[in-house]
Amino acid sequence: MAVLKVKFTKTKRDKLAQILWILNWVSVVSGIILFSLGLFLKIEIKKRNEVMAKGDINSVPNMLISVGVIACIINFLGGKICYDCSDANKFSRWKLVMLPYIVCTFCFTFCILVGALMCYTMRNELEESLYLGLRDAIKFYKDTDIPGRCFLKKTVDLLQIGFHCCGNNGFRDWFEIQWVSARYLNMASKEVQDRLKSNVDGKFLVDGVPFSCCNPSSPRPCIQYQLTNNSAHYNYDFLTEELNIWVRGCREALLDYYTAIMRSIGVAALLIWLFELSVLIGVRYLQTAMKNVLLLGDLEGESDGWLLENSFVETAKYNISIIKNLGKANQISTVSGMNDPNIDVQNTNCGKNNVTTKTIPAAR
Repeated sequence: MAVLKVKFTKTKRDKLAQILWILNWVSVVSGIILFSLGLFLKIEIKKRNEVMAKGDINSVPNMLISVGVIACIINFLGGKICYDCSDANKFSRWKLVMLPYIVCTFCFTFCILVGALMCYTMRNELEESLYLGLRDAIKFYKDTDIPGRCFLKKTVDLLQIGFHCCGNNGFRDWFEIQWVSARYLNMASKEVQDRLKSNVDGKFLVDGVPFSCCNPSSPRPCIQYQLTNNSAHYNYDFLTEELNIWVRGCREALLDYYTAIMRSIGVAALLIWLFELSVLIGVRYLQTAMKNVLLLGDLEGESDGWLLENSFVETAKYNISIIKNLGKANQISTVSGMNDPNIDVQNTNCGKNNVTTKTIPAAR
C-alpha cells in the first residue's frame, strides 16, 4: 500500500511543477546563505587562529561551505527538472534521472542536518582548542624579540581589551608565568634577584597583570600590580574589593562568543534543512504523479502520487534485500564432483547405463 498517496489532476500537476520551480530557485539562495555562513565562521576562527590550538575546529565551516556549494548546483538542476515536468513530453527525458536525483538530494539534505547538529556539538573541541592556544599565547607573551612569537603580545592585549577578559581561566593565570620581558628587568636590583630565586624555574613572577586587563570604566585608577597586597594600596582590601580589572577568563569569553555564533548558524541551517526537505517531498510527489501519467497513457487524466510505493516495512525489506544481493551477482555456483568449478551444468542421464566404448585399433 502506498504511503501518503495523493490524487493529482492535470492542473494540480502543472501548479506543483511551477511552485517547485520557484522553490528550487529559492533553495539556490539558501545554498548561498549556507556558503556565506560557513565562510563567515571560517573567517571568525581565522581571526583568532593565534590563540587556538590546531584541531578539527574548521570542520564545521568547511562542512557548511561544501554543502552550500552543492545546494546551489543541485537546486539549479532541480529547477530545470521541475520546469520541464509541466510538460509530459519533456518529462520523458528526465524520467530515468529523477529517482537518482531524489536519492542524491535526500543524502544532501541529510548532510545539511549533520552540519546543523555539528554547530551544537563543536563546543567541547572549541573549548579545548582555546584552552591550549591561550595557554601557549600567554606563556610566550614576553617573547617580543623572538621571531614567530613577537606578535603574541599585541594579539593577547587586543583580545583582552576587546573581549573584556583577563588570562586564560582568569587573571590569576598571569601570577603563574613570567609575562614581563627580561629586557625590561634590572638584573642588578636585589628585588629582581630575589624574585628570580624565589622559584625553582628562575622566573620573574609577580602578582600583577598586563595593562590590557584593566577596566577603563572603573572610577579608581587601575591596580594591576601587587593585587594581593592590601598594604601596597590605600583603602584596599583584596578579598572584598571589587577589582578594577577584568576577572573573566578569555577562554570563557571567546567560547561564549563562538557558541552564540554557532547556535545562530545552527538554527539557520535547521530551517534551511526543513525547507529543503519540503521541496524534496514535493519533487517526489511530482515524479510519481508524472510517472503514473505515462503508465496510464492519458496525459490529461488524473494520476496518483506518493512518497513510497509500498509501506515503510516493505520498502526497508526490499532495500535490504538489494544490498544483500549486491555481492552475489558475481558469484558462480559450483557442482560437487565436477573438475571445473567455473561451469555450472547439471549432470544428465540419457538412459544408457552400460555403453561400451569403442577402441581405436592399434596400428600393425
